[in-house]
Amino acid sequence: PVCSMGNSTSRLYSALAKTLSSSAVSQHQDCLEQPDSAQLDPIDPKDLLEECQIVLQKRPPRFQRDFVDLKKNATSNHRPIRVMQWNILAQALGEGKDNFVQCPMEALKWEERKCLILEEILAYKPDILCLQEVDHYFDTFEPLLSRLGYQCTFFPKPWSPCLDVERNNGPDGCALFFLKDRFELINSANIRLTAMKLKTNQVAIAQTLKCNETGRLFCIAVTHLKARTGWERFRSAQGCDLLQNLNSITQGAKIPLIVCGDFNAEPTEEVYREFSNSSLNLNSAYKLLSPDGQSEPPYTTWKIRPSGECRHTLDYIWYSQHALNVNSALGLLTEEQIGPNRLPSFNYPSDHLSLVCDFSFNQDPDRLL
Repeated sequence: PVCSMGNSTSRLYSALAKTLSSSAVSQHQDCLEQPDSAQLDPIDPKDLLEECQIVLQKRPPRFQRDFVDLKKNATSNHRPIRVMQWNILAQALGEGKDNFVQCPMEALKWEERKCLILEEILAYKPDILCLQEVDHYFDTFEPLLSRLGYQCTFFPKPWSPCLDVERNNGPDGCALFFLKDRFELINSANIRLTAMKLKTNQVAIAQTLKCNETGRLFCIAVTHLKARTGWERFRSAQGCDLLQNLNSITQGAKIPLIVCGDFNAEPTEEVYREFSNSSLNLNSAYKLLSPDGQSEPPYTTWKIRPSGECRHTLDYIWYSQHALNVNSALGLLTEEQIGPNRLPSFNYPSDHLSLVCDFSFNQDPDRLL
């Protein structure tokens, strides 16, 4: 049986009921049209966290991950901007096509897995949240996160593989959320990536925000590039297209930029080099966790499929190193924490690890351009 959500089920989850009973969920062909959650009451994050923990009480406790302080004597008068990047694993793919042979189906039940995802988001309290493989946007993430104070945007893949799975919940795509009390939306672009002049099945969202506290503009982008070995040149072309779009949006790096994504590419790939060597002067934030500041983590995804064990670094948070400082980054799970059956699991809802960084504005960005 599905665990109850506690005594305040109707208070916290009326958003889900309203969205499910509306036509929004069934309108898969028009997924850019957002249901209106503005009239729904705000949720206290502590209440929602409590509700999630009631559902998860039979599961092992959440992993302890600590932030690593990366400040180099940088002083800033404003609160840092916390950015979270995460491929949350589309429910249809987790249950259908992805074949995690060591993960019990019981661990993938959506009613519980969504609470593990929400618990992770609520624990780190991001100001900006960038997600990939979101196939429960309209019935879970938009209704709940909008009531937590986020402005929400979703851009589905044109031909999502989720639609090939029986009893799917619509297409998966990228989603971007930012706290409305911290930022003002100046401009928003949904980008369908091209490769060799052809439109592809991969997308990105890029939004220019104004930080209410400092008045500074910056651009935040989220993307998910083509998967699988053999598609390296295709990913490279998609990366070039995204960089061209971002160059235009940021007016040639005049506006600071943060790019979050599952690039499906190891640091040895051409698309990684394109981002490293771009005229936008980007650096990968998680390199700063390495002793020399030059190496990516050993993995951001670790799973076992019928073909064998896959341990890769595919997820990144890129940032304008002339205009932004990385104050801290969330440490990754250790091999011992992940365990022999790898991800996903009863402990952890996705096959990808979440990345979280705290950014502050450089006081004199022009000097370093």
